[in-house]
Amino acid sequence: MCYRVCRIRLARAAITLVELLVVLTIIGGLAALLIPSVMKARESARRMHCANNMRQLGLGLHQFHDTFRVFPASGWTEPGPGNPDGQFVGWRPLILPYLEKSSVYAQYDFTMHWWEGSNIQTASIALPVFRCPSVPSQPSVVAATDHPPRPGMVFSLPLASTDYEALMGVKPDSIDPTRYNNSNRFSIMHRNSRKSFRDVADGTTNTIAVVECSARPDVYRLRKRIASLENDQGICWADSEGPFSLDLSSSDGSLEGCLPVNGCTYAMNRRNDNEPFSFHASGLNAIFVDGSLDFIAESVDAYTFAALATASGGEIIVKE
Repeated sequence: MCYRVCRIRLARAAITLVELLVVLTIIGGLAALLIPSVMKARESARRMHCANNMRQLGLGLHQFHDTFRVFPASGWTEPGPGNPDGQFVGWRPLILPYLEKSSVYAQYDFTMHWWEGSNIQTASIALPVFRCPSVPSQPSVVAATDHPPRPGMVFSLPLASTDYEALMGVKPDSIDPTRYNNSNRFSIMHRNSRKSFRDVADGTTNTIAVVECSARPDVYRLRKRIASLENDQGICWADSEGPFSLDLSSSDGSLEGCLPVNGCTYAMNRRNDNEPFSFHASGLNAIFVDGSLDFIAESVDAYTFAALATASGGEIIVKE
């Protein structure tokens, strides 16, 4: 008997254009629902990473205090703890050993100003602990305008930036000269300071040590980069001139220090040239003297933030 293989052809059902459009519409709808959630989750992870970096900085400050019995100055211009040669030195190089960066600390030459000799090469070493991952990519820092006694400079290697800075206190003439003066306007780290825990009269849980100040030396107003403006401070993590005192800003960031009565009522995220600034949606991270971290909302009252920026202002603060 002879067998023959018969092939049975089955008719294929074609996808119509209408069906294809329906599928694409469903996929687009799902993407529209999922993408914001994914982006939000990513930013939440970046913000947590940013917060963890700041916690490490807080621990570094405490370990420096354990060693020298004072917190590091925001920037030295004279001999002091950790800076026996009296050079221009910032607080970040001083705490490198307590951030598990002893190899970088060994490369830093404390017999010279931070911008001299091999220190410029050391300042080009990128240290993730000083960077917030929420900050968008920035142009390389290959030059800096003069900020006496540091001259204007061009760098052979791009300098490595920082997104965290010491908040030195408040500027009385920018906030309230009847409330603040040179005896009560400072936090724990300011120029050539030698402050310890016992100097924090307002309480270590009520006094800010470090805040976010992102994307310097590029200049931002709100979240928009202003390429036409230059900033001569905060040009890298080694810069001793980066720390600042609170001025308060107008809503669009065009004005600072004009006093709350004249519209300068915003404590953060309006301008980044030497004011608190982050790329988080609704506030910024701050490290307090006790080492704790708090996320402070943009809506914070100007006088409340000013009170948190001083170690002995005598204000009464109630945290909710």
